[in-house]
Amino acid sequence: MELRGPEPLGSRPARQNPRLWAAAGRRATPYLVLTALLIFTGAFLLGYVVFRGSCQACGDDVMVVSEDMNHELGPDSHQGTLYWSDLQAMFLRHLGEGRLEDTIRQTSLRERVAGSAGMAALVQDLRAVLLSQKLDHVWMDTHYVGLQFPDPAHPNALHWVDAAGKHGEQLPLEDPDVYCPYSATGNATGELVYAHYGRPEDLQDLRARGVEPKGRLLLVRLGVINFAQKVASAQDFGAQGVLIYPDPADFSQGPHKLSLSSHRAVYGHVHLGTGDPYTPGFPSFNQTQFPPVQSSGLPSIPAQPISADTASLLLRKLEGPVAPQEWQGHLAVSPYRLGPGPGLHLGVNNHRASTPISNIFGCIEGRSEPDHYVVIGAQRDAWGPGAARSAVGTAILLELVRTFSSMVSNGFRPRRSLLFISWDGGDFGSVGSMEWLEGYLSVLHLKAVVYVSLDNAVLGDDKFHAKTSPLLISLIENILKQVDSPNRSGQTLFEQVVFNNHSWEAEVIRPLPMDSSAYSFTAFAGVPAVEFSFMEDGPMYPFLHTKDDTYENLHRVLRGRLPAVAQAVAQLAGQLLIRLSHDHLLPLDFGRYGDVVLRHIGSLNEFSGDLKARGLTLQWVYSARGDYIRAAEKLRKEIYSSEESDERLTRMYNVRIMRVEFYFLSQYVSAADSPFRHIFLGRGDHTLGALVDHVRLLRSSGPGALGEEAQVARGLGFQESRFRRQLALLTWTLQGAANALSGDVWNIDNNF
Repeated sequence: MELRGPEPLGSRPARQNPRLWAAAGRRATPYLVLTALLIFTGAFLLGYVVFRGSCQACGDDVMVVSEDMNHELGPDSHQGTLYWSDLQAMFLRHLGEGRLEDTIRQTSLRERVAGSAGMAALVQDLRAVLLSQKLDHVWMDTHYVGLQFPDPAHPNALHWVDAAGKHGEQLPLEDPDVYCPYSATGNATGELVYAHYGRPEDLQDLRARGVEPKGRLLLVRLGVINFAQKVASAQDFGAQGVLIYPDPADFSQGPHKLSLSSHRAVYGHVHLGTGDPYTPGFPSFNQTQFPPVQSSGLPSIPAQPISADTASLLLRKLEGPVAPQEWQGHLAVSPYRLGPGPGLHLGVNNHRASTPISNIFGCIEGRSEPDHYVVIGAQRDAWGPGAARSAVGTAILLELVRTFSSMVSNGFRPRRSLLFISWDGGDFGSVGSMEWLEGYLSVLHLKAVVYVSLDNAVLGDDKFHAKTSPLLISLIENILKQVDSPNRSGQTLFEQVVFNNHSWEAEVIRPLPMDSSAYSFTAFAGVPAVEFSFMEDGPMYPFLHTKDDTYENLHRVLRGRLPAVAQAVAQLAGQLLIRLSHDHLLPLDFGRYGDVVLRHIGSLNEFSGDLKARGLTLQWVYSARGDYIRAAEKLRKEIYSSEESDERLTRMYNVRIMRVEFYFLSQYVSAADSPFRHIFLGRGDHTLGALVDHVRLLRSSGPGALGEEAQVARGLGFQESRFRRQLALLTWTLQGAANALSGDVWNIDNNF
């Protein structure tokens, strides 16, 4: 056998090698392609599993929101897939192109009193702005409402009264056009008494110190509770009238702090409610006929704002006991006394006028759930310049409209519809928003997902508060971790609020106040709502509801940081809107209400012995609460084990989740008689708060601290029949919420 060495290059056998290699390559090609595909598929699946695992670990931080894109994709579409980080980056990029500060300044310079010629011009300008954007729908809604204005020919007046009852010297009302809308008109005469903030506990303390508020005029300080609550409390205790003044102790102090002039009075309405008080429960459309009724929240006694200087003149005349130390203020009067003092006569001549107000709407339709609305609104009107009151909110609203319109042009389309609204009549008690809710309640309670309010968004830059429904707390926490602090470099808003307090909820979360447009959405319509506010650390922003609420003063209070803080609010609200409008599953924490119920009824435990002695029990309330918790946990497990791609099932879950707040509206009271039917947030005998107050009478029977009129209206002492009714209605409202959350009737698992 002959052994051959390597043949020289260029020999014949070498020339045959390319053909041999080519043949081998052709035979191997399918295997190579298959191997490459297997490697690629394995790497893709491994990456997908790792990615999904990271998503499950981080909860809702990453959301795929791209399926069913049925429109042309823009350059930001990332080949059809938009993740949360993509949308967040797109939003922030387009938001940074705006001119928030200029809009705030220009809006604050315009006349915006509801019903004025200046407001009519602004309405047309804002409508034109919305029409210029890429919105699917723009329209207006006009209501004819009863508003109250001062009478220039017969201004309100304050006089001393001598022992014979004759009018003496007239006291100066240094801001004569400042008034309290919805005050009772007419005259009130009586001795003057100082009553701190005018809270029920203040009036009770006053009475305990031997100073009777009944039949007197009360001098009360601005703050802690709103004007309407002060006047309602005074009326309950039998007072003849109320004078409300701003005490310097309640505002910023110090050489570098701006303070309200001692000549200024503060505007505020005194209707204990929202909307047009002359058509309670009904929308104020011009063509509708109304029954001749008025809101029970209208006061029967007159009220008038006065300046700090006028209050000083009054306090100097007071005699009687020295006020408690915590009641002492910073006027040039030492010490403050409780009274009584000399007689006073208050004359209020405000008049009612039928006034057209206009809400302006713009809508971006959702692609998958267009009949579900995420609503964001801002008050447009203002008494005075209203820079902080409504110019900031209006500017942020317009900026969000422009930003989301730009995002739509670049491939974004929300699953649910975004509804942007500019409200009118806000300074008269959220009249525009409440009338809209009353007009479309039968539709909105089925379709409105969440309401986000931009009112009072920037009143400082030190602290941040979110007044909200419990359903939104978890989502707010998540968004706070995504937004940079406007005044602490390198920190998120969440890191800022927990800097000195590890309990972020205790630091940030507040209940919705009645003087917020967000309140009516939740307490009346059963729609979860939130209102954000940046505030000063300490005393309140001093110029709200005064002629000094100007752009310049707001800018000075924030030490030039107004644009940064307004931008932070816009970022917070915008990212909240993205999550609410574009997440497959609504990010509302429906399980939280189990804790809310437990916290509220926990205050009843101390009275269980007293109730048991009367043969009464709270067991049914606890049972209903347990059913709610079980229903929430069952729904959570169903969602966890379901297919996210099943659109029909996802929509069913979303409908159940978005109706949770509505479940807590009592079905046993009339919306016309008790408009705020929410058992936790509302007002009336059907609420959990009313039940707790009633149970407390078990240990304080006999003549209460309230005035005789209120005692007659509410009954003296504990009433077993009333308690049984309250408990039954409350229990079945809770049970109804549990049943509804369970889904179909065959899935309800009650444990009575």
